[in-house]
Amino acid sequence: MNTVEMIKAAGAEGKLLETSVKNLLDWTTGDFLPDWALDSIEELVKEEQWDELNDRFYQFLAFGTGGMRNRTIGNYVTGSERGTPNEMGTPSHPAVGTAVLNDFNIIRATVGLYRYCDRVLKERNEAAPPRLVIAHDVRHFSRYFCELTASTWTRLGGEALIFDGPRSTPQLSFTVRNKKATAGIVITASHNPSHDNGYKVYFEDGAQVVFPHAEGIINEVYQVKMDETPAFLEVDISTVEVMGEVEDAAYMKVLKESLLDPTVFKQASPKIVFSPIHGTGGISAPVALESVGLKVDTVAEQMVQDGRFPTVKSPNPENAEALNMAIEQARETGADIVMATDPDADRMGVAVRNADGELELLSGNMIGSLMAAFRIEKMKAMGIIPEAGTQRAALIKTFVTTPLQSAIAAKNGLKVIDTLTGFKWIGEKLLHYEEALKEKVLAAEGRVFDYDNAPLEERRRLLLEHSTFYVFGGEESYGYMASDLVRDKDANAAVLMFAEMAATLQAEGKTILDYLDEVYLRYGYYLEDVINIYYEGASGASRISNILKSYRSNPPSEIAGFRVTGWKDFGTQTLHDADGKEIPKQDFYFIELDNGYSFAGRGSGTEPKIKFYIFAHEEVTQPGDLAPAKAAAARTIEKIKQAIEADARGRAGE
Repeated sequence: MNTVEMIKAAGAEGKLLETSVKNLLDWTTGDFLPDWALDSIEELVKEEQWDELNDRFYQFLAFGTGGMRNRTIGNYVTGSERGTPNEMGTPSHPAVGTAVLNDFNIIRATVGLYRYCDRVLKERNEAAPPRLVIAHDVRHFSRYFCELTASTWTRLGGEALIFDGPRSTPQLSFTVRNKKATAGIVITASHNPSHDNGYKVYFEDGAQVVFPHAEGIINEVYQVKMDETPAFLEVDISTVEVMGEVEDAAYMKVLKESLLDPTVFKQASPKIVFSPIHGTGGISAPVALESVGLKVDTVAEQMVQDGRFPTVKSPNPENAEALNMAIEQARETGADIVMATDPDADRMGVAVRNADGELELLSGNMIGSLMAAFRIEKMKAMGIIPEAGTQRAALIKTFVTTPLQSAIAAKNGLKVIDTLTGFKWIGEKLLHYEEALKEKVLAAEGRVFDYDNAPLEERRRLLLEHSTFYVFGGEESYGYMASDLVRDKDANAAVLMFAEMAATLQAEGKTILDYLDEVYLRYGYYLEDVINIYYEGASGASRISNILKSYRSNPPSEIAGFRVTGWKDFGTQTLHDADGKEIPKQDFYFIELDNGYSFAGRGSGTEPKIKFYIFAHEEVTQPGDLAPAKAAAARTIEKIKQAIEADARGRAGE
């Protein structure tokens, strides 16, 4: 039998899913694949790699509101794909398939994005061609996908700008605004395993795309036919603008604006060990720290940019293991603080000295709460925001971020905005506040306000007078943001902000953990935990869907003996944020229990998993209350965690 006959036979025997058969036949008979891709499919069929073929072809790689992310190297690498790997072990070609990130899906997405941007500009009667800024991390195929995207964009008639090497996601966000681009793309899979890569889309405000642009782009992408892709397979970047030092300097200026009082580093200088975990954080974070006078001890082995992330199991600073090398180095050098960033430098993890002199890891919720409390209290002390607070200053967080941050903002008299998971929603709020300010200034003063070029002090003053000033924002998954000129989480800025807080506390004779206990005593004791349940491939997607659907059709009435007293289904209920804006519908659930605890459940938008977030709260009024409260919360949250996971696996059909 030939390849086509074997595919049909495998489908008839139930070895291949019906959708896999259809997509395989479309691709093998479509006359648009180059020889290496056809040879790869032939090898996979000949070797009867049915599971691999299902995972690669069971669906088209979804182009969601944030873009695309999945494997770019298969579990089984064919001879044609492997070719002659480069020095980092990257195969000659990415995995062929409809459901993986490869040349064909990159081209398809770029053509769709271009057509949408071109249409938007024409509707505005703007004559200039669409301008695209592209950044990439250190992963397999990242530079290639970056250049392929730029080449495709310029062939379509647009202007493309790329960096001279890897750059962080937050720098891409800033540069989209700084270069007045129509859109931006960063090639990254963030902290995913090394075999993955992604394509994340931003619009002209520097934030990830949301309605209506997200839906418009998705519609255009899905209309691009696969037989259109061959015309773009050959990469030509001869007309692409390459960026470097000038753009780095502009981003560095905004990074340093994240500091409230840089003079503190003349009074105190905490000893810091920093690791970028082989990623782009090594480009900006150490330079930023050194620019304010701090001596930074970097982890030499992890300063090497390597998409295999050879010194860690996972390049995710959420995982304790990823910080092991940095912690060991800090033990040897006597450093006070360890900070590490993920491959695209949008997340930051931290370890600090405890009372026993050991280095203790902080959760993302702890890090964000510490910085939120410090910055709000410091802004009040400096007269940046009124001592009594104001509803024209806001802390913005996601619903699955600790309620401690809500308590901090509320007790300080600030507005609290909860958003759906993902910094794109925080970016959307900032755009709303920016547009409101511009409208008010135009009406009151008859001038167009240059938001990006206005001094920070003027921007802040006018936002407090006419709109809403953004004080701080973050999410539980180790993402934080200070500047409204960067519209995505920024680990480079977070490193600077945390260092400033540490230096200030050191000058006052306090440790980070001393201050954390002070925060608990002022605002209440909160503890959080997360459950990640992974289901890979085609069958995994079905299990995740089963859980989400069953929560809607058969919601739990109790968990671990605690009665459900509150239930929010964000997919069916009409809910509004503190500004009165309706929250978009999403398969996300928030459940309150009769003991004052709560939990939330949602499918991950970037990984094959479902996540549950558990929130504990215990009242404390004096230092003696803390130890019993911590013990009670840990004990109860573990009981609830076990019950949620058992219930979820049952709903998945295990």
